[in-house]
This record gives sequence, C-alpha cells and structure tokens, in this order.
Amino acid sequence: MKDGFRILDADSHVIEPHAVWHEAARRFEHVGFKYAPAYPDGSRRYVPYTLQGDDFTHVVTNRLVENAEASAPYPEVWTAEGMSPEFHANTLGERGVDQALVFPTFGLWMWSVDGMNPGLAGALVQAYNDWLFDYCARIPDFLKPVLAVNLHAPELLVAELEKLVARGARTVFVRPNPVGGRMLGDNAYEPFWAACERLDVSVGVHEGAHSRLATTGSDRFTKRFAVHACSHPMEQMMAFLSLLESGVLERHPKLRIAFLESGCGWLPYWLWRLDEEYEQLGWEVEGTVRMPPSDYFRRQCYIAWEPKEPCLKQVIDCVGEDRILCGSDFPHVDSDRESVTKMLAGARVISDDFARKLTWDNPKTFYRL
Repeated sequence: MKDGFRILDADSHVIEPHAVWHEAARRFEHVGFKYAPAYPDGSRRYVPYTLQGDDFTHVVTNRLVENAEASAPYPEVWTAEGMSPEFHANTLGERGVDQALVFPTFGLWMWSVDGMNPGLAGALVQAYNDWLFDYCARIPDFLKPVLAVNLHAPELLVAELEKLVARGARTVFVRPNPVGGRMLGDNAYEPFWAACERLDVSVGVHEGAHSRLATTGSDRFTKRFAVHACSHPMEQMMAFLSLLESGVLERHPKLRIAFLESGCGWLPYWLWRLDEEYEQLGWEVEGTVRMPPSDYFRRQCYIAWEPKEPCLKQVIDCVGEDRILCGSDFPHVDSDRESVTKMLAGARVISDDFARKLTWDNPKTFYRL
C-alpha cells in the first residue's frame, strides 16, 4: 500500500534462469541450446545463448545483457540464476505494491521465431509455464502468473488452455505479431478465443524485442532504438484491428483483452480513425463488425498507461476510467525506483477515485483476481 492506496502492478517481469531453457532442451532431444562461454571475469551474468533448429538459428547476443546492465535499475538480476521470487516481491513491496502480475522476459521472444518447430515451441512454453507456476507459488499472495501459450500449434491451444486453467491459471499472454503468417484474428485461433471466453481467461497482448517474427519497423531499421519505438504501439494497433476486423470481438463479447506496455496515447487517434473508416467502409465488414470499433474497445478491452506518459485525460475521455491499467515494467529499463510514486501521482491529478480504479479496481477486474 502507498499513501493509502492499494497497488496491483498490472505488468511486472521476471528474469528466467538458464535452467528453464536447459529443461526445455532436455524435453526436445533433437534440438539443442548452445551457450556462449562464461564471462572471463568469472561473473554469473546472463550470458548470451544460441538456439539452433533444423532450419533456423535464433541468437540473443550479449548486447541485450549489456544494455540491461547499463540501463536497468536492478542490474544484479541479470544473472544465470535469474531473479528470485523473494527479490521480486520484496523490491516491489518496498515501492508500495501489494500484488504483481508476472510476465516473462526471455520468454517474450524465446519461441517467437517464424518457422520454429511447433514441438520445440511447445517444449519451451511448457518448461516456462511449469517453472512460473513454481516461482509464483513461493509467494502466492503477491505474485500472480501470466502463462504462455504456443501459437505455433493452433490445433493444440484449447487443450493447452484447459490444462493451465485446471492448474489455477486466470491469465495468458500472446504476442501481437503474426506467427506463421497468422494474425491474432486468423480463423485457426477461433477455438482458442472461444475457450478463453468460456473459461473466463483474460488475455494480455504484450510485444517484445529481439523476436524473429514479422515486426513493424524491423524491415526498415536496424537499431533497437527505432524498432522498439515502432513495434510496441504499432503492433498493438494492428492486433486490435485484426481482432476487430475478423469478428473475434463481435463473436465473443465477454472476452477480455488488454494491450500492455505500448503506452496509450495512440488509442484515441486509432479508435477515431477506425470509427471513420467504419462510417465510410463499414459495408465491407458488415458480417463481422456490427458497431463502431470504439464501442468494442469500451465494451471488452483495456489499455495500459505508462506513468510518465502524457494524454491520460484524453484517453479517459475516449474509453472511460474503467478501461485503463498501469504496470511498473519492473525490472526492465522502462521501470525505475520511483515508478509507483509516479503512477499514483499522475493518476491523482485526475482524481483520487480514478487513482483507486487504476491501481487496484481495474486490474482486479481484468485479471479476475
């Protein structure tokens, strides 16, 4: 609790240990992991890795780790052992957080490789989920897991989701990028969306970096500075459009979707733009979109505001106070030691009532905690 407000961090991250991926390699015998040698200084930093398959090589270089160590507020968590749940909960607790949703770090792109063998992707996903259940179970009142699903194997998604729910899962995450050419609204995923609605599972859409999926900006820029700036908001814009235009939101009115870590300032313009297109060209999608796009968002979608971001008032005017979340992005470079203070201060500029919704009521409702 901070200044009398309960805080539910809607988007924190874990640093996974090397052992998670070693376990996945063990489960999938014909594909192996090759790790770079330990650093010569004998440190336990998170060394680079190369994942090789029959028809691809996926490399995360030490540039990622060096950037994290140089810029992130907690460089000590970037080790081969990863981050402990005690450090996770204690550090956020010191900031005033009462509960935190836990998203991956390396898991955001470990299986985000076009052409990856679906069985390998499934092994990576299962190894991560098994580990995350155990990680959060160490401090269950504080750490709440957001589980992964394997979009490389659409035909297995429903069974996979049902197993996760049987183990207590309430939320899963997906990347906004196309996988194997399939956008989120692809018909192959229709049973999955129906199952999420039926099982009352929330879905967080979360972009990442270093993936080998089609990513906005990666065909034009090479530096992370540019690709990261493009991919996070623009991939989310197209993900919402895909779910809208394909009729997923029309067919599943109780499905809950949140667009995370992309800011929210783009949303008023995008909904205005789509409403204009619908007014002029709605006849093209009359079977799948039966009301203005902004109405679908206000009915069943959520957006994450970032504590330093302007335009919060305009976003509230667009979608209302009940559709906005906020996360710390701990322990990534976007986070800092004052992120919760900034979150609460920015929200209270609107009103204390809105601050309570943003920091507790809205994420509780979305994540069904």
